[in-house]
Amino acid sequence: QVQLVESGGGLVQAGGSLRLSCAASGLTFSNYAMGWFRQAPGKEREFVAAINWSGANTHYADSVKGRFTISRDNAKNTVYLQMNSLKPEDTAVYCCAAARTAWATRISLNYDYWGQGTQVTVSS
Repeated sequence: QVQLVESGGGLVQAGGSLRLSCAASGLTFSNYAMGWFRQAPGKEREFVAAINWSGANTHYADSVKGRFTISRDNAKNTVYLQMNSLKPEDTAVYCCAAARTAWATRISLNYDYWGQGTQVTVSS
């Protein structure tokens, strides 16, 4: 079956960095656009970043633009989220997702598979 497994979350001070990874299995990875979403307690899930099948095109939420970078390695079936200059408001559970669209998409309904999430906590 299809499985997406995130790793790399943890506790970091404001201004610090974390790199999240999402390893995919059970699918032809290069046929899927990939995305990252996050959700804090009491808040709705929000889009963070997306990348197309090849990695040539990316989209970012305005709140993370210039601080976060999404990338993918199709040979390793893995998508990454490099997070720099972290702020307390970045604290959330971060989930990766796969969409059978090839093009990068920020619309959650376009995603077919979701990971379990990894906790990111940024202290002030």
